[in-house]
Amino acid sequence: MARSVNAQEYAQKRDAILDVAQRYIATKGYEQMTTQDLLESLQISKGAFYHYFESKQALLMALVERMAEQAELLIAPIVSDREASAEDKLLRFFDLVDQYKRDNLGIVFAFLRIWYADENALFRQKLYLARIQRIVPWLAQIIQEGVAEGVFTTPYPDQAARTIIALLEDLGYAMAGLLLVEEGASRDLPRMTQMGEATADALERVLGMRSGRLRQSWSDDFSRWQALLA
Repeated sequence: MARSVNAQEYAQKRDAILDVAQRYIATKGYEQMTTQDLLESLQISKGAFYHYFESKQALLMALVERMAEQAELLIAPIVSDREASAEDKLLRFFDLVDQYKRDNLGIVFAFLRIWYADENALFRQKLYLARIQRIVPWLAQIIQEGVAEGVFTTPYPDQAARTIIALLEDLGYAMAGLLLVEEGASRDLPRMTQMGEATADALERVLGMRSGRLRQSWSDDFSRWQALLA
């Protein structure tokens, strides 16, 4: 019993360090965040910090892993749904991403400028690789099911899954550029919609799915975004 309690306390303290690190990355950037920042915020010694993480790089990898695990927990129930078709699962995957952003609009905007700053380039790259490792297998499973159902025609499910992540990553950069306009300037909402629909079109072609199915879903999503941003 004592060992179980100690393990629980260890996990809680480790998570507390990760929570503070994530906050500092959002406000200062990964490269600018120092171990001393964490020690002062948590009021712990350097020895206590190194008990949980052997380096700042190890802390980064643990944070990336935790974020990937959280995303995986949301996706797994969609993929394991035996009643849903592959096409519906794919649309639910995209809806999940969109719904999270809309539900946390204030946090998304507060985080956006820092997230795409040069200081977080390493963190973004690590998280991208984590998504490739953790999310691609789930997407590949959906695509394989879709091929078996005849709704997708790609002969390369694994690579198609990687391409989905790459296209979403590129869309994120493009959207950041359109959203992070200078003060007083208006956001080009029609351009945002056009870029989203173009990405949806590219995904349809990669998967070999029915033309317009994904674009229509994304068009509805962007209409909701325009209403929020207006």
